[in-house]
Amino acid sequence: MTKIEMVGAQESNIQYVDIAIMGAGMVGTALAAAMKTSSLSIAIIDAQEGGLLQASTSASSSVENFKPRVSALTFASKTLLTTVGAWQNIETQQLMPYQKMSVWDELGSAQINFDAAELYCDELGFIVENQTIVSALHQSIHEQANLSSFYGCSLKSISPSTKTKDAHILTLSDGQNIHCDLLIAADGANSKVRNAMNMATREWDYQHHAIVATVETEKAHQTVARQRFSESGPLAFLPLQDANSSGKFCSIVWSVKPDRAEKLMSQNDEQFQQSLELEFESRLGKIEKISKRFSYPLRQRHAKSYVKPGVVLVGDAAHTIHPLAGQGVNLGFKDVQALSQILMQAGRESIPVNHSSLLNRYNRQRQGDNLLMMGVMEGFKRLFEQKDPLVRWLRNTGLSWVDQQGFIKKQLVQRAMGINT
Repeated sequence: MTKIEMVGAQESNIQYVDIAIMGAGMVGTALAAAMKTSSLSIAIIDAQEGGLLQASTSASSSVENFKPRVSALTFASKTLLTTVGAWQNIETQQLMPYQKMSVWDELGSAQINFDAAELYCDELGFIVENQTIVSALHQSIHEQANLSSFYGCSLKSISPSTKTKDAHILTLSDGQNIHCDLLIAADGANSKVRNAMNMATREWDYQHHAIVATVETEKAHQTVARQRFSESGPLAFLPLQDANSSGKFCSIVWSVKPDRAEKLMSQNDEQFQQSLELEFESRLGKIEKISKRFSYPLRQRHAKSYVKPGVVLVGDAAHTIHPLAGQGVNLGFKDVQALSQILMQAGRESIPVNHSSLLNRYNRQRQGDNLLMMGVMEGFKRLFEQKDPLVRWLRNTGLSWVDQQGFIKKQLVQRAMGINT
């Protein structure tokens, strides 16, 4: 990774904008789209070529055609994407509304089930390929009047402005210079902006790797998201929509220790399918086909502060979380919702977008919520890793008890869905 330094720069041949967003993935593009009606001028920058970011996807009919990374979107995320005009760009056959969720423990008979009908809703959430979301968002910002895009350009250096307090000058790999009053880092977990600005993080290795792939199963998923917890790590089967509406495709996320991940990744497809069937207790019958597998290390990371003079962190640049509940991008979209409202108000009231009171308000609004979700996920992970027989008994008893408590279940699922939170 190229290290981005804070350096001096000549303030000539510079394009001036109010806000520069580094990163044109789901979160960065959603933020730009959320401010399309603002008078603020915005630049969005990404090292990827525009064609890759904007590439549309189509409904898939085989495991090889699905993209490896998917997101479980909440109602709150759907509302944001609808507001910015992206949801309308997603075809029905590209998203899978799921009505139920089943969670169980390998070391007992206890399980907990959630049903949209209990909330008088049509679905609990939506499983969508990440590239489909990115493409839909880029369609929504096409020809956005207050937006300039810089694709295929990596960040070369960041330098302080000598003309405007707390502003920065970004020098891109193609030699272009951008002066921004506010720099927003939406450039992912290994954020170059966060590192260049020396914004401290608290982080630790989960000692797990996530294996992701798409599978075709013997039995239909019946629009149910399933998750099995074990002492070795959680395994999720997320239902996918396919071109033929067969209901037999799922995205898997299997979290295991590094040594086991290495062994599983070294297996041929037939061996891996057998291992997967055994781990999943054949809940969907035989694993008939599997796509190429990918594995990546899991690490929790949280910035001690999301803000610094003239700089804001959003999405994975600010926080990364274990994928066991699929809340990562949903937390990022909640960052977008909070920050865009604050910046839009600043634009209306002619308040400098890098004013410390605005940035600190965003920091207060989002840190607590993100830390709470991260703490809950860490607690779940540690709870299901415990081998103590008493803890196992309490865990199973607790699951059974919660499954019978309608009010508590409703509160849990409403929070996960982003309803009334």
